[in-house]
Amino acid sequence: MTYILDTNAVSALMKGEDAVVARLASVERGDIGIPQPVLAEISYAIERLPRSKRRVSLQERFDLICSEIGRAEWTDAVSQAFGHIKAVLERHGTRIEDFDAAIAAHALALEATLVTANRDHMMRVPGLRVEDWARR
Repeated sequence: MTYILDTNAVSALMKGEDAVVARLASVERGDIGIPQPVLAEISYAIERLPRSKRRVSLQERFDLICSEIGRAEWTDAVSQAFGHIKAVLERHGTRIEDFDAAIAAHALALEATLVTANRDHMMRVPGLRVEDWARR
């Protein structure tokens, strides 16, 4: 796997943002993965919405993306990377949210690039490669 999609990247795909959709189209499907914490965050966001056409539409888009893009599995290597990230950032006083650390850990463990619009936040993680597909 070459790229791990962060929550905001999947959200951008759900919204059909041109730059992100175009960049995704240029990458082989097998080179992209969505980690479980991203699925959890988006599922939570959808569940919080009131029953509506918008909620149904978002769920359908999310289901489509999930059917097209594979998962980045949570392995022992991801757990070890998560522990390392949390400890290092805590020592430097630059902690990030646990789900963000978990998503970054997937990218580090797989030696992949994290696709995120949250560059400033994720650049705190030592050794993490980050790209923002929304930027042209």
